[in-house]
Formats: sequence, C-alpha cells, structure tokens
Amino acid sequence: MISLKPLAGALALAFLTVLAGGAGLSLAVEALRGGTEGFAAFDGYLWRIARFTLLQALLSTLLSVGFAIPLARALYTHPDFPGRAMILRLFALPLALPALVAVLGVTSIYGRNGLLAALFNWLGLETIPNIYGLTGILIAHVFFNLPLATRLLLSSMDSIPEDYWKLTSQLGMGEWARFRLIEWPVILRNISGIAGLIFMLCITSFTVVLTLGGGPRATTLEVAIYQSLHFDFDIARAVSLTLVQLCLTIAVLSILSLSGRPTEEGFSLRTTTRRFDQPTLRTCLLNAATIILGLFFVALPIAGTVVSGLAADLGRLLGEWIVWRAILTSIVLGASAAALALAISLALVVAREYLASRRGYASPKLFERAVDRGASLIIVIPPIVIGSGWFILSRHFVDPFSLAPFMVVGVNAAMAVPFAFRILRPTWDTAASRHNRLCAQLGIAGWNRLRLIDWPVLKRPLSVAFAFAMALSLGDLGTIALFGNNSIQTLPYLLLQRMGSYRTQDAAGLALILGVLCLLLMIAADRGAGTLAKREVANIG
Repeated sequence: MISLKPLAGALALAFLTVLAGGAGLSLAVEALRGGTEGFAAFDGYLWRIARFTLLQALLSTLLSVGFAIPLARALYTHPDFPGRAMILRLFALPLALPALVAVLGVTSIYGRNGLLAALFNWLGLETIPNIYGLTGILIAHVFFNLPLATRLLLSSMDSIPEDYWKLTSQLGMGEWARFRLIEWPVILRNISGIAGLIFMLCITSFTVVLTLGGGPRATTLEVAIYQSLHFDFDIARAVSLTLVQLCLTIAVLSILSLSGRPTEEGFSLRTTTRRFDQPTLRTCLLNAATIILGLFFVALPIAGTVVSGLAADLGRLLGEWIVWRAILTSIVLGASAAALALAISLALVVAREYLASRRGYASPKLFERAVDRGASLIIVIPPIVIGSGWFILSRHFVDPFSLAPFMVVGVNAAMAVPFAFRILRPTWDTAASRHNRLCAQLGIAGWNRLRLIDWPVLKRPLSVAFAFAMALSLGDLGTIALFGNNSIQTLPYLLLQRMGSYRTQDAAGLALILGVLCLLLMIAADRGAGTLAKREVANIG
C-alpha cells in the first residue's frame, strides 16, 4: 500500500515553493521586461537606503546585545531575589506584542507628548524629545530585542556546570577572573548566534521603520518597497528595491549560517545554577541598578500602552461597526492562516519522519532534505518580498487588492510555518518511534490510528502551534499594508489608518484591543509549551 505521507509533504513543499518562488520569478521577469528603465532604478537613492538599512540594523544589534550582557549577568548573579521570575516573564511580553502596539507604547514614553516630555517640562527644560528618525527606530528595536537577547544569554549561562563555581570559590577567584575564565567563554560561544538573530530581525523590520522613520532620510528597503507600490506605483523602483532586499537577506543568512545558534530559544524559564561565591556590595549595587534600568526600559512602554488605551473612549470604539468588522476580519484571517500553517507544518513533519524511517542508516536523499528545510524557506525570502512579487505579478491579470484575503492568509501562514514546525516535530518524531512498530503489528492504520494513537499525543502541540501562529498573524502589518483597502481591513490596518489621520486616542484604544488579543493567544501558547517541556523532561527521566 502506497503511503500518502510523502505526497502530503510534496504538496506542502510545493505551496511554499510556489509562494516564494513565484514572487521571485515575477520580480526577475519584471526586471528583464523593464530593460534600461529597470536598471536605471539602481541609483544613488537605492544604495543610500540600503546603507541606512544596514546601519540601523547594526546599531540596533550592538545596543541590544551590549546592554543585554550586563543585564543577563546581573540576573544570573542573583538567582533568588524576589521578583526575578516576574521580570523574566515581563521580558517575554515584547515578543508577544505586535510591533504597531509596541510603537505606540514607545511614543507614549519618549514622544513629544509622552512621559519624558512631561518630565522635562516639570523640570523647566525646553528640550523636546524627537522620537522620529534613527533615534526612534533604535529605541523601538532595543525595546523588542533587549529582552530577547537577555533571555537567550541567561539561558546560555545557565549551562555553566555547578562544579565550576565550587572550584572558583575554593580557589578564591576574584570577580574579574570569574568573568574572564568562566562566564565570558560561554557568552562568546553564543553571542554570534544571538547577535545574528537580532540583526536579521532588524534588517527585515517593517512596521517600526514605517511608523517611526519620519521620512526619506530614515527609510529601509522594506518601507521603500511599500511606498513605491502603495503611493508612487513605481514598478521599476519597487523591483530594484525588492531585488536588493532579497540579495541582502540571502547574503546575511549565508554569513549567519557560519556562526553558532543560541542554546535556548524556547518559552520556558530555566533554573539558574547554584552559585557559591558572594558578590561584593559594590557589585550588588551595580547589578541592582542594571536590573532596575532594564526593568523600567521594558516596563514603561508596556504600561504606557495600557494607560493610553484605557484613556481612550473604548465604549465609543467598541460601538463602531468598522472596529468590529476589523476585529472579525483579523480573527478570521488569523485563524485561517494558523490552520493553513498547521496543515503545512504537519505535512512536512509527517513526510520527513516517514522518509527518515524508511531509509534506515543511509544518507538522506534530496527530497527528504528539501522537506526538512522547506519550513525555513520563508526566512530566506521575507514576507514583504513575497507580497511585492505577487502584487506586481497579479496586476497583469486581476485587481491586486481583490487578492488581499488570500495573500494575507498565505503569507502569514508561511511566516508561521518555521515556528509551528519546531513545535510539532519533536512530539511527532517521539510518538512515531514508539508507536510505528506496534501499530504495524496490530494493523492499526488510517482513521483508527489518528483517533486512538496520534490525536491524543498531537492535540496539545497542535493547539500551542495554532495559538502562536494566530498571534503572529493577528499582529502582522506587512502584507495587509500592500493589499489592504477599505473593503478588507484588519485591526493593524485600521490602527495604522487612525494613526495616519492623527486620531491618536482611537489608535491607542485599538492598540490596547489588539495587544490584549495577541497576549491572550501568547499566554495560551506559553502555558502549553511549558506543559510540553515538562512532559519531555518526564519522558527523558
């Protein structure tokens, strides 16, 4: 009997290939059709934007990692102080907040009418904070990436054996010697992977630069692509920008493949190894100041989002049909994208395991390697590139804006596949290794196996992956910014429109609603992932 598992994997791989490859082919054809006009778009303006894209990503990475090292060390040195677990959970919130919501929180603190401006006014200073431009982009990127870098560095330091600290205590090592001989080698081993991850996130940042860039002098390639298509409809310019963005992304990923990866990228909080050394009073005070500064930097924008949202007229907003339509549209499109992401990821996971179990100890063939790496295809080609390619291609046949629901669901599903694949694969591989032979001996297959064997194992990781994928889709602005119109409006798109028309109170209220929806989904995913981690530990034990 021929198994349908490889066919399902082939179909999932074909969908991702057509989605990404079709966009790339469209850009190549359009560039060739443009002739000299297309090559004329590769001018000084384009290279200036490319330089700024690299500059802001490099500065954001340096600031995020540079501040994360002392913060992670301070949290690692004091594993038992009250509130430590709360701080680490707070540091997970920026990862759950949509970029547009976090931007409003940043402006509520550092903007012209924010908390910092009010403090300057109270002190009698005439300085007016300017959040727009490179400064605002860096603040927002550090807000997102400092907690991520801190958690990853702290997890890597948790891997230091406890015997090392016993030995340092017995030898009477000083603080500088402990840092140089024990902590720094571990940090150095992981810092390249962490910095590379953050650099990649910043170089493909869209929403932060769109809202805080402040004009042509602070524009990245992705924002310039959106402006070329949405405002100028300059196809030659959009194609040249997209090709440069694609080449830049591939080059960065190629360089990052040579570096290491962070040791921990999961949801759960790990227990810090017991320390036997006693920090000096000076070190304790310095660590306390570092932790307090990091806490305030992350907590204030989140608090600002809540306060600004509650100050808005939520009753009036929730009474508007356009708001409810945007909420329902976001939920429907988000749920559809999450369901499609799960179907693609599960097909890839099942096909990969089936092919691996059939080849035994032989080397994996081309199709198996393609299925295994297909989940990461969206990382090579960013969503804005895919959206731009299909926007340019579809205009020859239909109205591109009529494709908004399909493009939002397809691109957001592909964007969530790498995360869903990582959640589903360990559970499926473990279950298959335990049950395949027994099911074959008992003749359990098809629907009976799915109902009796596979579903009880898969239902929790499937729900975790669904919640995570839906949260990503709810907060996405990139694809809907290209294809959105008055008939298809998601909550982030409506929020962007209210910001563009200077209805700041409405925007704050919508940001609170969107943030709460995404946080609820991420909390569900976090708790489910924690349960999965405990189950894996119990199984290993």
